[in-house]
Amino acid sequence: MNFLLTFLKGIVVGVGGVAPGLSGSVLLVILGLYEKMIHAIGTLFKNFKKNMLLLLPVIGGMVVGVLAFSKLVDFLLEQFEFYTRFAFLGLVIGTVPLFYREVRKNGFRRRYYFVIVAAAAAGTALFLFNKNLFPVITDPNLWQSMVLGVAVAGSSIIPGVDSAAILSTLGLYELWVSSLANFDLQVLIPAAVGVAVGALALSALMNLLIKKAYTATFSVIFGLFLSIIPGMLNENCAINTVGQGVVAATLIIVGFCISFYLGDIKKNNERLKKLFAKRT
Repeated sequence: MNFLLTFLKGIVVGVGGVAPGLSGSVLLVILGLYEKMIHAIGTLFKNFKKNMLLLLPVIGGMVVGVLAFSKLVDFLLEQFEFYTRFAFLGLVIGTVPLFYREVRKNGFRRRYYFVIVAAAAAGTALFLFNKNLFPVITDPNLWQSMVLGVAVAGSSIIPGVDSAAILSTLGLYELWVSSLANFDLQVLIPAAVGVAVGALALSALMNLLIKKAYTATFSVIFGLFLSIIPGMLNENCAINTVGQGVVAATLIIVGFCISFYLGDIKKNNERLKKLFAKRT
């Protein structure tokens, strides 16, 4: 049962890896897997069997989630971009209170609000000034494919760093989505090498930071996470009529409710049971 549940959580995380703004690493935090994953990867060879028992269902689920939903996300963004982006915006906003709870759980003090604000400002400036820094890459060489993998690993390992935003900044997002949708092994194989190298190096670093400075580290990444939310909408999301405004607001609310509910599904199920018990 634990294996299956972990596998299903991995699928959810995988969906976050291809959905704009819906950071897979943040979903790891909210689903209670992040610290376990970071520790397992960072100490992989110290207790190989135990670590692999955790990593295999999560990674397997992530692979299934990415492969199963990349075409769907690509289709929705191409055919229904306005509605899709507002739905994703609601899903992301729904993770904010859950992520904030994780930031505050271990010795949070008022000074960390300044860390959050500073990180949010730095993240906003980064994406505003670097958005068009690199041209879109459609025919990558070996090193560019490996950089793609390292970037994906970084956005997966560091919560609050949106893979779609990072890859777009580097001119690699379209390549990532299309190579997954078409299962282009010429790109995916070297990218997988980049993912492995990046994951091992960054996991060791994050494991150290979490142990030494948990609240400061999560305050920074929470601020970075907040900074990417405004960039989820683009010029194709302009609201021109009252009807569009109503639809956009409805999608945000629905997305918020779904992600907030799934963030602590066990506790929320218990609350619903108590609520229905009182009414009956």
